[in-house]
Amino acid sequence: MRGFRFALVRAERSRSRAELQTAQRRGPSDLAQRFSHSAAAPARPPFGIAFDIDGVILRGRSPIGGAPRAIRRLYSEDGGGVPEHTRALELSQLLGVNISPTQVVHGHSPYRELVNRFEDDLIVAVGKGEPAVVMSEYGFRKVLSIDEYASYFKDIDPLAPFKTWKVGQTDSYMSAKVHPSYDVYSERVKGVFVVSDPVDWGRDLQAAFPSERLGMGAFRIALESIFNQINDHPLKYTTYGKPNPLVFKNAANILEKLVMSMYPNSQTLMELNDCQFSTIYMVGDNPKVDINGASKAGHPWSSVLTRTGVFRGKVNDPHFPADAVVDTVEDAINYILEKECIR
Repeated sequence: MRGFRFALVRAERSRSRAELQTAQRRGPSDLAQRFSHSAAAPARPPFGIAFDIDGVILRGRSPIGGAPRAIRRLYSEDGGGVPEHTRALELSQLLGVNISPTQVVHGHSPYRELVNRFEDDLIVAVGKGEPAVVMSEYGFRKVLSIDEYASYFKDIDPLAPFKTWKVGQTDSYMSAKVHPSYDVYSERVKGVFVVSDPVDWGRDLQAAFPSERLGMGAFRIALESIFNQINDHPLKYTTYGKPNPLVFKNAANILEKLVMSMYPNSQTLMELNDCQFSTIYMVGDNPKVDINGASKAGHPWSSVLTRTGVFRGKVNDPHFPADAVVDTVEDAINYILEKECIR
């Protein structure tokens, strides 16, 4: 599952270009007052960085593109400040830095906003890992994984007798059959949430090869095509992952909360120019998803495209051009810090 990883650079190491220019326009007295305030409380960083994980920081479970060394550049030693806590622990171990769960945002994170709509309805969670656990932690009360739901209906999967790899094996992600307080047989399923890549459908369609992988998007295309062929009305669906601008808006909100938790007593950039961030950099490897999404989201998003994943071109992508193209995530961080005048 593709997701976001966030970083906030410690701004006290260097004044940002945007902050200096804004204060200088206000005059010497304001500039002096600003630095006087900063002496008492560290300045909040005027920019943030959002990283795609797969293809930028990791390939499978292996760090790529100098990611550990690059990410450590964004941390000072006193840095304050699956479900997201699981992914955070995994990234911390792989990259050798302390990553908080609040710094990890998945494509399914916006599902939190739908709790009030589906809170008391039966929903089914689809995907690898523990999709039902993820949805339960978001606050949904009646949620079953697709495996759990299927276990109630003997003939729901016509190919089940041929899935010999399940016979006599214990799936570490498959919880014991749940016994909810409601009647599964009479409850109508009000929503199906694809939390991560579905498991059974696609294993014969692709191999472990370094090319663009088939995930939730491909599953949606297959489902939509089949549904539209056998019904007289098109499938209605909502996509919450990238490049949906909602994901980037949610990411910006998370970054703002991170800033407030890390710098509770310092002056905000909003007080200077009515904007929490002058720039949020999206570092991604997929032009159609990461770069297109940042472009659709607009200000303050700026895109940096790496060549470590989907994109391997020598020049910028012709259809979804990024603001900058670099080889690796380490090059991306070097570019960002240089642009922001941080040594």
